[in-house]
Amino acid sequence: MSVAAKFARLGTDSAPGQEGRQKTGDLHNLMRGDRLSGTPVDFSHGDVDAFTPTPGAFEAFAEGVNEGGRQAYTEYRGAAAIRDDLAGKLAAFTGAPVDATDGMILTPGTQGALFLAVASAVSHGDKVAIVQPDYFANRKLVEFFEGEIMPVQLHYMASEAEAGLDLGQLEDAFRQGAKVFVFSNPNNPTGAVYSAAEIGQIAALAGQYGVTVIADQLYSRLRYADAAYTHLRAGAIDPAQVITIMGPSKTESLSGYRLGVAFGAPRLIERMEKLQAIVSLRAAGYNQAVFQTWFSEPDGWMAERIRLHQAIRDDLLATLRAVEGVTARTPQAGSYLFPRLPELAVTPADFVRLLRLQADVVVTPGTEFSPHAAPSVRLNFSQDHAAAMRAVERMMALVGRYRA
Repeated sequence: MSVAAKFARLGTDSAPGQEGRQKTGDLHNLMRGDRLSGTPVDFSHGDVDAFTPTPGAFEAFAEGVNEGGRQAYTEYRGAAAIRDDLAGKLAAFTGAPVDATDGMILTPGTQGALFLAVASAVSHGDKVAIVQPDYFANRKLVEFFEGEIMPVQLHYMASEAEAGLDLGQLEDAFRQGAKVFVFSNPNNPTGAVYSAAEIGQIAALAGQYGVTVIADQLYSRLRYADAAYTHLRAGAIDPAQVITIMGPSKTESLSGYRLGVAFGAPRLIERMEKLQAIVSLRAAGYNQAVFQTWFSEPDGWMAERIRLHQAIRDDLLATLRAVEGVTARTPQAGSYLFPRLPELAVTPADFVRLLRLQADVVVTPGTEFSPHAAPSVRLNFSQDHAAAMRAVERMMALVGRYRA
């Protein structure tokens, strides 16, 4: 594949935060009715002003600045003292030991960790199992590194007792030669959490077929109603086959610091460090100091953060489900809703653009997460509660206006 072709396939106009680049002049002939006024809401990502960062985050950053060069120029894989501190916290959270020396790397956000992990495991022609729907970058990264995608369906509306992974398709992909499996848990965009049985089957199949698994667990702390969560790395799987990705950016409202961590198979962590050395050198040195606040929040802080998000989730779900033809799974974790819209008189892509133009509401089209999810849209409901409610009401008004 030529360089031009590779970049043409990436496509960013519909990616979160990029909606402003979309052209809207061709929509005027499709428009119905007047513009709906209200506070603009961008559901393509969480509002970092709606929820305050973890206590002490800025102070930790300032201390990193005061450290000067010692903090600015860490090892490529991150400051050893910070990795040592994180290893104990992450081991306690995930239920399995973490090797701070050879099995961990700090990265510029979890996006950076995902890039490094996929690049370290996938090359031209490699077969990679990808869940549909799942995080939009998974597919784009595999395509960029010229891997062959083996789709595995997530039947997320079938039951709320499990995520709905088609384990038969997963085994078929492994049997046909897939050597890497990439998935998010909780699933982004649906908020579905994989059951213990599903995680156990993933581990068993990966072991049977020698598959490397990249598990994105970014939202694994933001779980509702004490939702059960099983960490893949703590199960019956060879530790050398797993890379786990986490970070404090979303649940903890620290997105601006761009902090991520990957831990697991030392052979892959070593590759990731070599690549990071020529991509970004390291996670921003001063910012690394903010990791000290992660998993060290005051008593009750996380429970309150979860309570506030659950209140928004429940109110938005009630508003969505009150409209005929709109369906949505109740997320067990994370801050995403993935409602499926009824048949409209305009294309799903045009509706997303009309929604931004006529209602000041930005959502991410479902096609970013799966080619089969065209009638769906993703909303990050980590927003101001009242503004989010009014925005979804405007969205539902437009659904009625453009209903087929």
